[in-house]
Amino acid sequence: MTDKWPDWLPLRESLRSRTPYGAPQVAADARLNTNENPYPLPENVARAIEESINAVLTGLNRYPDRDAMELRKALVGYVREHILSKTTLDVPELDEGNVWPANGSNEVLQSILLAFGENVAGFAPSYSMHSILTEAVGKSFKAVPLKGDFTPDLEVLKGFLAAKRPSVFFLTTPNNPTGRSIAIEQIGLIAGLVASHGGLLVVDEAYGEFSDQQSAITLIDEYPALIVVRTMSKAFAFAGARLGYAVARREVIDALQLVRLPYHLSAITQAAALAAIGESRLLLSEVAQIKRDRDALAQSLSELGFDVTPSDANFILFGGFDSFETIKGWTSERLWRALLERGVLIRDVGIPGTLRVTVGTSAENDSFINALRAIATA
Repeated sequence: MTDKWPDWLPLRESLRSRTPYGAPQVAADARLNTNENPYPLPENVARAIEESINAVLTGLNRYPDRDAMELRKALVGYVREHILSKTTLDVPELDEGNVWPANGSNEVLQSILLAFGENVAGFAPSYSMHSILTEAVGKSFKAVPLKGDFTPDLEVLKGFLAAKRPSVFFLTTPNNPTGRSIAIEQIGLIAGLVASHGGLLVVDEAYGEFSDQQSAITLIDEYPALIVVRTMSKAFAFAGARLGYAVARREVIDALQLVRLPYHLSAITQAAALAAIGESRLLLSEVAQIKRDRDALAQSLSELGFDVTPSDANFILFGGFDSFETIKGWTSERLWRALLERGVLIRDVGIPGTLRVTVGTSAENDSFINALRAIATA
């Protein structure tokens, strides 16, 4: 990107100093930096998707179903079977009017920001696209700092909400980049606090399938001003297809239609997603393996002597560099580069003294631990 935009380009002033979002795309033997599912789609799932796509190819001269009704019904079925079935709480009666799919959860988030209010806030550190998208649509974002252990400080939050009264407040659970979850009771409390000051709570559950905590979807009857955002990118090994969705009260979903792009979800995307949802039981079996590998990777990091933040996601945030003489005083960037030199790409998320590693295959996880051990204990 250019360091100085030309005078003739009427770029908004607030964007002139920005750079596009994205993780470094560099060659590495083990790419553990973008929280992707490490396993390719099983062959029979790929065949099912291929057949589903082939069935719509001859109709590509026509616009797709702009309401994606068949896909919305399938998503409701998935939510009932695989998310709400795990809860001991009363569950809402959902139908296709409570769900809206889009091109990845980021389009859902952007649509929320286009539809609702002006002042936006959220916890920090958290998913950086919340603030990036907010500023991209011309609104202001205010951050409420998490405590040192990356959990919410409710007293700080109460004071902030009373003073700033944000129209939209973001809460990510499991949180990215920390991996920590927020218990359903606390989410309900926060939803009530945000609503009492005229705001809408957006619960970003992109990594929800990797957590044993109950989904905030269980709360939408009790708290109308609540949106839960999920994605198929992670648990479904579907990042390249781009499919995210919102679950909320019907009035909230109807409001999002006011700002959607016409025919925003292609017939090919809808067909692929329908086939993948039909194979959800098989795909979710890989989630169980990733959770086991996550716990084993966290244990290996702890045994090496690193500080590990408890994670309910498919990644781990770790620190404690100063425990090792060989890397004492190193910055996150220096350790990140040392790992890259050994063929392992992880993520510097901007929290000093920490790095984030995605759970990969067994071979990738071993490569990471072996490289880290060689650097830290040489």
